[in-house]
Amino acid sequence: MHPTPPLAAIFDYGGVLTTPGRDAIREWTRAEGIDPATFSAALKEWLSRSAPAGTPIHRLETGELTAAEFDRLLAARLRTVEGGRVEPEGLLARLFANMRPDEAMLQLVRDLRALGVRTALLSNSWGNNYPWRTLEGLFELAVISSDIGLRKPDPRIYERTLHRLGLRAQQVVFVDDGAPNVEAAERLGLRCVLHADAASTRSELAGLFPGLVTDSAEESR
Repeated sequence: MHPTPPLAAIFDYGGVLTTPGRDAIREWTRAEGIDPATFSAALKEWLSRSAPAGTPIHRLETGELTAAEFDRLLAARLRTVEGGRVEPEGLLARLFANMRPDEAMLQLVRDLRALGVRTALLSNSWGNNYPWRTLEGLFELAVISSDIGLRKPDPRIYERTLHRLGLRAQQVVFVDDGAPNVEAAERLGLRCVLHADAASTRSELAGLFPGLVTDSAEESR
């Protein structure tokens, strides 16, 4: 049991502070006529629990591959529904164009900060540009995988973030939509929320942070 509330909350970016990645992928493949099965096969080979170390996605996330280099590798694995090739230039940028900020989650971060909770961003980067103007004032620090050469679920990236916050694992809650990332954080002692949607994450955090109300509680006022 944790008798005292956490002092800080660490948030993932893509799929947590944005619309779900699966929705962006669906829009992207439909718009470009990409066969979704070819993308799913690459994702499974490069990012699943059974993926070997050093896949193109791993190297992209740790900054060893540029987005342009990864675009070429991924495009070589993709085919259109008619069997044609996919244009590599700007491939990831076109995918991420369909991933939009989740205003309900951004408001949740604002509400936590209003309660005096410290907040941080911990993200595995896919070479994408973060909307720092939108995120301005929401986090006291941001730890981006490609900047430090480490990626979730490597325990060292959580330890680096905790060190920068000056807090112990038990004093922090971590929110991520990836089960392997959450499991790694839990093994270090962080309190965790496996994100599915804004309402359920707010509800779980309301159980940890006194004064944070759920959406339904706000609507009943």
